[in-house]
Amino acid sequence: MSASFSAELRQEAASIWGDIMEHPFLLELQRGSLPVESFRYYVIQDYHYMEGFGRVVSIALSKAPDTEAIRQLARRVTTPVERPLHSRMFDLLGVTEEEAEAANASPTNLAYVNHMLTAASMGGVGEAAAAILPCPWSYHEIGRQLQPSPHPVYGRWVEAYSSGILEESTAAWRELVDRFGVEGGPAVRSAMREAFLASSRYEHMFWSMAYSQEQWPVAL
Repeated sequence: MSASFSAELRQEAASIWGDIMEHPFLLELQRGSLPVESFRYYVIQDYHYMEGFGRVVSIALSKAPDTEAIRQLARRVTTPVERPLHSRMFDLLGVTEEEAEAANASPTNLAYVNHMLTAASMGGVGEAAAAILPCPWSYHEIGRQLQPSPHPVYGRWVEAYSSGILEESTAAWRELVDRFGVEGGPAVRSAMREAFLASSRYEHMFWSMAYSQEQWPVAL
């Protein structure tokens, strides 16, 4: 039996995902030695990323070709599983929602979200799903790999992902990628492959962005 399209994409991105799993941000987070300011920066940027993520899902929903696709995508809009986690992290870090809203998206964050928006706007549900999938899937794998952190804040974050909060989301996005990879034909599969690999690279860049607390090179 041949591998599913999503499994093929995951295999092609194996080296990128391997680097993600060994990223110093995650290794130091697990040990409890990551500077709190780097994690604080990450949580605020992730808050903004998830807003863009929701916009991408909404575009995909508008292009759903049938009732089944509408049903699958609608659940992704109405169940933002990471928003409650952001709220808990904000409380633990002393971050207000007003402070998070006022923060600007970093260069990497903005580029990543724009990449996903382009995939969804210029393509169909398949391209949108392929661009989105590396986020929940890589976090799901991170949650399975990381050991408990001794840090009181990081430990809660690790615990959330280790509990499998993204298992159902990952399965749903994989199902959409597999479906449209089969139905879309060679041109759509090629676009989906490019979208998936680019998002995988952006996932790695997102951790580097947070680790360095990336800023725009030219200040206003």
